[in-house]
Amino acid sequence: MKENDVILRTVTRVVVFIILTFGVELFLSGHHNPGGGFVGGLVLSSALVLLYVVFDIETVHQGVPFDFRKIAAFGAMVSLLSGTAAAVLGRPFLSQGFGYFDLPIFGLTELATVTIFEAGVALTVIGTVVTIILSISKDV
Repeated sequence: MKENDVILRTVTRVVVFIILTFGVELFLSGHHNPGGGFVGGLVLSSALVLLYVVFDIETVHQGVPFDFRKIAAFGAMVSLLSGTAAAVLGRPFLSQGFGYFDLPIFGLTELATVTIFEAGVALTVIGTVVTIILSISKDV
């Protein structure tokens, strides 16, 4: 790729924002509609992979200074603990609960514990996909 590819870099900045927004929407709609942690995590990781393709690895690491292996491990731990919390409370493993709460700005809103599990899945997927892509890029 050329060093001075201004159009590609400018379009990528806009497209990454759109992909991230769509990934968050997929993640949040997952327990009522198709989507969730896995699909949302794949879409969110595709935005990061696009950044790595267009910009060099060092530039992206300056803006996103995370160790994605640790993110994957943390996500797996969050998913496991969300299931274990139900077992500690005397319910079957991975039992989920929900409730309706009157939040100041949003009004009557449903909050579900499945969102915690899905967040762990999303973090695991993001960490795994980006780690695999970075490992492959070191071999090239």
